[in-house]
Amino acid sequence: MRPTTLIATWVMSLMTVAYCARLTAQSSQDPNSDPRYDELGKVPEKYRAKQNPLSNDPEAIKAGAILFKEHCEECHGVGAVGGKKAPSLRAPQVQEASDGTIFWILSNGIVRKKMPVWSKLPEPQRWQLVRYIKSLGSATTGKSVEDRTQKITQEHSQE
Repeated sequence: MRPTTLIATWVMSLMTVAYCARLTAQSSQDPNSDPRYDELGKVPEKYRAKQNPLSNDPEAIKAGAILFKEHCEECHGVGAVGGKKAPSLRAPQVQEASDGTIFWILSNGIVRKKMPVWSKLPEPQRWQLVRYIKSLGSATTGKSVEDRTQKITQEHSQE
């Protein structure tokens, strides 16, 4: 083998090893480090600690489902699984966030990411939305989004 061919083969091998190492590092990154959810970590502590006054009200989930369909579904998709305009609200980052954190995001929006400010909604309605979002659970819980959304919709239509 000629020296230049040997060097080229060696360089290509090194590049392949470096590329594989990069792919491995990317695939082993923390799944919770998705930048679409960075704003959750920027909520002031004072608001993170806020408790949902409707946390024990089962009717709040139904009311929140209606509000979600009216105001949020267009961007976040049916059952909050995410859409072209906005991320999933069933992601662990959202489901593990405090009620106060989600309430603050709803109230203040994320304007640079086109998330509207929902402070025009009365405070109880924003808490109802929080209750609904948290009721969906994580996408990894194994429960079908369609099943849960359909159940909530059916319960509401029977009233």
